[in-house]
Amino acid sequence: MSTSEHPYSLVLEVDGIIYVSGATSIDYGSHTPIPGRRAALDAALDEVENRLASVGASLSNVTKLTYFLKDLTLREEANDQFLERFEVPRPARTVLQVTGIPYKGVVVIDATAHRASR
Repeated sequence: MSTSEHPYSLVLEVDGIIYVSGATSIDYGSHTPIPGRRAALDAALDEVENRLASVGASLSNVTKLTYFLKDLTLREEANDQFLERFEVPRPARTVLQVTGIPYKGVVVIDATAHRASR
């Protein structure tokens, strides 16, 4: 599932492991940033969820996430999102601050999921 705009796979499954490329906090139609801190986080995770759905998986299959944040103060909202959207046992997660995100987004989330349920 790649395009000329994205010459890599947005989602790729190999031997039951699903890799989701970084989903950015943008409107994918207009490539404009989503306004609002929590709305931006939700937009990025919603895109991860959409990409998983394209291969018949869901957030319940996620085993590892990485949040790349433009502003590390978004970590608290990311924690709230994590508590709301993932059931126990929650996936492993890494949070990093970065200096830039494409299309002026504020977060990128990538994920690894496994075909077998957790």
